[in-house]
Amino acid sequence: MGLTSRSLLFTVVFVAVLCVGLTVWLWPRLAGRGALPVLGRLGSILVTQLAIMSVVLLAVNSANSFYGTWGQLLGRYDRAPGQVTAVNDTNASAAAVDVGKGGLIRPSGTENTEHMGLPGGPKEQVGAVQSVRLVGRRSNVVEPAFVYLPPQYFQKQYERQRFPVIVAISGYPGGIDNLSKFLQIPKTASELQAQKKMQPTVIVMLRPTIAPPRDTECVDVPGGPQAETYFTKDVPEALRSAYRVGHEASAWGALGYSSGGTCALELAMRQPSVYPAAAALSADYKIKNDLTTGNLFGGGEEGKQREREHDLIWRLKNLPAPKVSVLVTSSKKGEKNFKETEKFLKAVKEPMNASKIILDEGSHNFTTWRREIGPSLEWMSKQLVFPQDTNS
Repeated sequence: MGLTSRSLLFTVVFVAVLCVGLTVWLWPRLAGRGALPVLGRLGSILVTQLAIMSVVLLAVNSANSFYGTWGQLLGRYDRAPGQVTAVNDTNASAAAVDVGKGGLIRPSGTENTEHMGLPGGPKEQVGAVQSVRLVGRRSNVVEPAFVYLPPQYFQKQYERQRFPVIVAISGYPGGIDNLSKFLQIPKTASELQAQKKMQPTVIVMLRPTIAPPRDTECVDVPGGPQAETYFTKDVPEALRSAYRVGHEASAWGALGYSSGGTCALELAMRQPSVYPAAAALSADYKIKNDLTTGNLFGGGEEGKQREREHDLIWRLKNLPAPKVSVLVTSSKKGEKNFKETEKFLKAVKEPMNASKIILDEGSHNFTTWRREIGPSLEWMSKQLVFPQDTNS
């Protein structure tokens, strides 16, 4: 049984319930004095607690995609190059995508691909979603991703054109499944493109951490995980090696919700030559150390300066504004970031451009973000250039 399979979870739940029942039934018989009854009571408590904790850990892992397979849990990762195939294409022989030089895109069968929301039909009409792994040569990681390819990607009249790219980043500790299952990005993009409200765009869906379960927050940690390098150098390199996507920054944007939205803003404002556009749903405007992140910035004055530079309002007040366009969202009631969002917008100055979606009422959840994702994708589409160039 797979690590994230329902059959495993249901089996462990059954074992946990059975252990609780047996403990209740056997407890009177273990109530006596002496070594054996004491050991019996300790053993029953230990087994029951282990069974219950296994249920909790499996449920959390299944919901957040920390580990997709038993091999990942044990630290074994496939490093062999491969070829990508579409996961929802009925014509498998025509679905292969050239992995390009270096093998930086690899096929993956470990992620859940049942909730993409695309209509049925050939890829030339509905597009396709591929489950892959992106190889980071500089950050030395291999990370899971979903790649949405619009119908035009497979149509003959577009075969020589490169497409714009949206790098969509989930919140922490959520996995990439959340972007498709709950935020419904492929489904929404497909509908908007069918309505001519969004230009054909490649969307790659990623999680913000590259060293789970640690929350790396898209930061290059001194002596640790190089998350910013992964998103700003490795991801573009890997995608360009395998897909017909834009080679210039004007075709690239970052989008995310919660901590993924924070990452999107950080990447755009710190690396505008890579991501000149960012849409952030319910983001924070600075990154701080906490129990999930550990020390992201290092010690001493250099560490304090690195932390200040990841405070976006501080950057706007103390550093030249980058030439980027950003969209931020919040709610007047129900969102903790509303006041900070107002401060951020007031601090924006030329040549930076900012837009906003402010709801009267909302919460830090997918019900709110689904209200914002459609307009955010439309806005992002207007920032990106297509077709950028001709693929020779």
